[in-house]
Amino acid sequence: MSEDIDGLGEIGPSGGETARTSTSARDFDPPPREAPRANESAQRHGSRFPVPGSHPVRMPAEWEPHTATWIAWPHHEPDWPGKLAPIPWVYGEIARVLHHHERVEILCHDDQVRDDARVVLDAHGVSPDGYRLHGVPNDRVWLRDSAPTGVVDDEGRVRLVNWRFNAWAKYDNYRRDERVGEAVARITGFPRVEPVRPDTGERVVLEGGAIETNGQGLFLVTEECLLSDVQARNPGLSREDYEAIFRAYLGVRQTIWLGEGCVGDDTHGHIDDIARFVAPDVIVLAHEDDPADENHRRSVDNLRRLEHAVGDAIRIVTIPYPRPVVMNGERLPASYANFYIGNSVVIVPTFNDRNDRLALNTLAELMPDREVIGIHAVDLVWGLGTLHCLTQQQPAPR
Repeated sequence: MSEDIDGLGEIGPSGGETARTSTSARDFDPPPREAPRANESAQRHGSRFPVPGSHPVRMPAEWEPHTATWIAWPHHEPDWPGKLAPIPWVYGEIARVLHHHERVEILCHDDQVRDDARVVLDAHGVSPDGYRLHGVPNDRVWLRDSAPTGVVDDEGRVRLVNWRFNAWAKYDNYRRDERVGEAVARITGFPRVEPVRPDTGERVVLEGGAIETNGQGLFLVTEECLLSDVQARNPGLSREDYEAIFRAYLGVRQTIWLGEGCVGDDTHGHIDDIARFVAPDVIVLAHEDDPADENHRRSVDNLRRLEHAVGDAIRIVTIPYPRPVVMNGERLPASYANFYIGNSVVIVPTFNDRNDRLALNTLAELMPDREVIGIHAVDLVWGLGTLHCLTQQQPAPR
């Protein structure tokens, strides 16, 4: 295990903002801003999308080789009101599984968080050679959304597509998370590009949980997340504008628009709770059979949309939802579709439900070359996200 000592010197004070009530961001001393990377300045002030001299890029599928998985160690109690204590132990279990297959890069909000992480990782038997700790202040730990999207160019080099993060257009306390992309670029040394809107030249707001690809130019998103006036990330952007952005920055050739995400989703429609690629020609869709459950209407509509869009070219396999997971009267976004595909392994959220086994067995049949492991997520989902939400893969160079 190695530590990013320089990064630890940049850690600011812990915040005390609530996760479920919009509050003002607290000031902190951010790290010095780097010089623009990879034509960032040209993008900010140039025409439509062009990055002069850049190479075409492709967003790899999640099952393609990784160099590492990125996570951020939990520290912000209001993300799990009254239940933060068990969450680091869940993270320890995640790291224990993943570090056998790829390095785990861990962002630590401050010195205390770093020390706490080391204690838990040691207790779980995570080899010091299997992870690195980096001092990077953060508001929340959902790196799927705040960390950059890794792509590879036509020469096989990794680049970072650094979307603007604004806490799902819902919360005010995201000042630290907004800088996570810069920190990842500094640690990895990869070029970083900030996508811009085709109309105004402003940065595009997007989260990794909102997009899903088969690595061969096919893309899944939802209308609820990107086109709704509720939690609007980029007011004024059209369906066609988004598709052009995906083509330019991620190498997408066809975008399939599903309707709504799952009930209880704090992000208002992320794709990674409902539909996931597990092979270039196979999509797993979360499907609710009970007509009395709101997820039934949504999943039936999404199945219809998928069947219309892909025909016989793509196989669609349904997996169930667990029974509704409710805490303090709040329906939580419990979904087996929020699994994460690592090198030779798949980690799947489980919910002490009879459908756990069905979901695990289905995914194991679809990905026979990988070990499929369930991670208990009843406590974790109280933070309104599970395994895919908290991880972000770093593609391996080709």
